[in-house]
Amino acid sequence: MTATTPRIKTTVVGSYPVPDWLVNNPSEQALADATRVVLHTQELAGIDVVCDGELYRFDPNHPETNGMIEYFVRPMDGVATDITFDELTKYRSQKGMQFRTRPPGVVDGPVTAGYLDLPGACRAARELTHAPFKFTLTGPHMLAKTLVNHHYKDAAELAFAIADVLAEQVRHVDADVVQLDEANLPGYPDEWEWAAEAINRVLDAANGTPAVHLCFGNYGGQSVQQGTWSRLIDYLNALHVDHIVMEVAHRPPEELVAFKDLRPEIGLGLGVVDVKVTEVETADHVARAIERAAQVLGENRVRYVHPDCGFWMLKRSIADAKIRALVQGRNLYEGASAKTAA
Repeated sequence: MTATTPRIKTTVVGSYPVPDWLVNNPSEQALADATRVVLHTQELAGIDVVCDGELYRFDPNHPETNGMIEYFVRPMDGVATDITFDELTKYRSQKGMQFRTRPPGVVDGPVTAGYLDLPGACRAARELTHAPFKFTLTGPHMLAKTLVNHHYKDAAELAFAIADVLAEQVRHVDADVVQLDEANLPGYPDEWEWAAEAINRVLDAANGTPAVHLCFGNYGGQSVQQGTWSRLIDYLNALHVDHIVMEVAHRPPEELVAFKDLRPEIGLGLGVVDVKVTEVETADHVARAIERAAQVLGENRVRYVHPDCGFWMLKRSIADAKIRALVQGRNLYEGASAKTAA
């Protein structure tokens, strides 16, 4: 192991705070410039696998989900955006959707790609960095669960249709890592079998390293889902994935034990930075979080460290400081481990 090839890699989960000047004066050039800032900030901090910050997905009309739903489903054919009062009323009474004020759309026909263009979005960001690059997208389980479904027999069948659309897009995505995000499943672990079948269709299409991120929601700094990681181990073990990217810093410490049952072939990504608090972690705090995981799961079990979730709801100065602490803490841990081994 050398200083340029760390055993544990640092990465981010996806979103980054949208610069005020981009919101106030949006344009294609301003978006490119803002994306450059996000990527360069990560590069300067020493992040090993960078992400574009998902700035092009931000929807000021739906800040509660930061564009992670509308950006994907609104362009699809088969998804209508005219929503009746009756549909709206039923949606608001639906279990698990209280974090949204309106559904992103109504499925009234076969779902196809429409004008969705994920490869184009990836290409625009990939050209702005020479660092290993991660491209993120929302998984089929969450997209299916947030829509009003009038066409398919159930949410599972809708998820399979969405998965096929996403898979065809992902086949043309040029990224070192392709990460799918599922923030609804942790609250509905009984749906894991069809959720795994759906997401695997997309993961199998990835040319880059496939990864999956799971969290309990990150809406204005609030958790939305309730549950435990132990109830999702069967789901995690069923994934056709290189590594998982998990919310851990904001979770009870005793939940780490659940990952003992994770298939050894699957790399564990450990959340060591809490995005739901504004206090910036110290390098020592991050290093101790990694050490604690190593004591519970084994010295070589953790492959990535990262924030629990995206940074979109934090101020840029806080997000910037947190990623610096992330890298410094990883370096501190690996330096101490190398001394111990020597």
